[in-house]
Amino acid sequence: MKKLITISREYGSGGRYIGSMVAQKMSVPFYDKEIIDMAVEQSGLSREVIETSELRAKNSLAYSLASALAMGEGFSGETLSINEKLYIAQSDVIRQIGERGEGVIIGRCADYVLRDLPEVTNVFIYSELEDRIERCVNAYGDDPNNVRNKIKDYDKARANYYNYHTSQKWGDYLNYNLAINSSYMKDEKIADLIVEFVKTRLYREA
Repeated sequence: MKKLITISREYGSGGRYIGSMVAQKMSVPFYDKEIIDMAVEQSGLSREVIETSELRAKNSLAYSLASALAMGEGFSGETLSINEKLYIAQSDVIRQIGERGEGVIIGRCADYVLRDLPEVTNVFIYSELEDRIERCVNAYGDDPNNVRNKIKDYDKARANYYNYHTSQKWGDYLNYNLAINSSYMKDEKIADLIVEFVKTRLYREA
């Protein structure tokens, strides 16, 4: 069985937690914050800068301008914007994971970075807004008075980050092998469904 999975998710959908259960059930490494650790070690960039890279994308125009500003001066390492350096650092780590052939990778455009690997399964997890609000308040401890704004900000940042770096649309079913609405199944059942899908799906040659 092929054991390389990427999971993209809406904020509050439970995608990270579900991904961790998938990794446990398949006995493969789980990569989320671990990618930050590896990118810090390999790139020399600060952890704080890398951790906040996606959230800086809340304003799509500002993010695009900041990313492209230095690129207009040339393509050497010295002219890359910090956003581009961060994307490259994390992409390098994700490719290394892809070469190992197994693991569950959360977010960070991993589906796009590993697009040339026929053995990867790309999953998108979403949920109904009211269920996301409930999970954010009860499971994440988010402020109920600001939770709607937080969901909106996180989703917007993830979409802008993904759309800019991939020239694709975040959440578009064409970019994934499987999309699941977590409002209609328990988290563990969703993890079981993903594992079963990976076991039984058809794989195409590159």
